[in-house]
Amino acid sequence: MSALELAAYGVAVAYVAGFLVLSFAVARSSDQPVWLFDKRSPGQFVPALLFRLSFSGAVLWPFGATFFCNAFSADPLSGVLSGYAPDAIGLAFVVAGACFALIGQDYMGNSWRIGTAEDHVGSIVDSGPFAISRNPVFVGQAILFIGLFITKPNLVQAILTGSALCAIVLQVRIEERVLVQALGEPYRAYCRRVARWIGYRSTQSGDL
Repeated sequence: MSALELAAYGVAVAYVAGFLVLSFAVARSSDQPVWLFDKRSPGQFVPALLFRLSFSGAVLWPFGATFFCNAFSADPLSGVLSGYAPDAIGLAFVVAGACFALIGQDYMGNSWRIGTAEDHVGSIVDSGPFAISRNPVFVGQAILFIGLFITKPNLVQAILTGSALCAIVLQVRIEERVLVQALGEPYRAYCRRVARWIGYRSTQSGDL
């Protein structure tokens, strides 16, 4: 691996560590449970499984690629986007995604949850990154995984990135349904002001 590829994976590992540290900090300071994937909200099994696969792979895959590199020599994607420029662009994506996701997580404070359940919903956060995106943590995670693929494209990283993106789309729709039921019109008004992802402020009342 090149120095830029190693740096990108290092940032990804650091992001996972930061994610866990912030989550444990909220768990200790909050009266509410933080890990909600095991609660009874319907449909969370699949996105939870995909998230675990994606982030476990993001941490472990660099070691596998290093020790078993010959096993992946025939990978049809291994020669795509090779060179300094793609590596630099991918690293920039990884750094930007990790920072945006961690800032969003930190802004949530004690409203931070991993997964969702109607009886454990925090208050609406609409400042900082949440003023331009309803899901800055997920947006940052998506950018991070896209950056990892740009940095070192291969079939395994393609699967991990696709798994993360699918998990994000599925989980966001589940969480929005729960938040609408739990928070009602204040959350609907927030949805009318701020886009689901980023860069566009919706004016359609039905856009959740």
